[in-house]
Amino acid sequence: MMSGEASGFDCVVDASVGIKLFLAEPLAERADTLFAHLSDDPPTRLYVPELFFIECANILWKYVRRFSYAAEAAAQDVRDLVSLPLQTVSMAALAEDALAVAVRYGSTAYDSAYVALARRLALPLVTADEALVQRFEGTGVDVRSLADWP
Repeated sequence: MMSGEASGFDCVVDASVGIKLFLAEPLAERADTLFAHLSDDPPTRLYVPELFFIECANILWKYVRRFSYAAEAAAQDVRDLVSLPLQTVSMAALAEDALAVAVRYGSTAYDSAYVALARRLALPLVTADEALVQRFEGTGVDVRSLADWP
């Protein structure tokens, strides 16, 4: 873990949470509240693997293609997303652990990258993906639903 005083909200967040900053989806208000803690003193630290940005861009691409979301708005959303003070971790640093998690728990390597990062930092993973929460329920891996996050 990085030095400095930790906030009570430090966690790993996945793309299902981050995308809610830009799209009117269920739990968007909770995501807004969580990300607002980035400006606390001391600030909340939200950790993401590099994959986070591409996953969010892909979700925005789907909205452009399927729901007539403006391409210009999606581009601005990506610019806003990458400007957030998130703690980003290299995918190369997570690849081996992500594979081990994927093999052990039957989750995708993509989801497992977030889990591997959370385990490495001894922080909860906060997700809006209820299937991911259920997959890791009872395993000792701290995966929490955005709906239940304080």
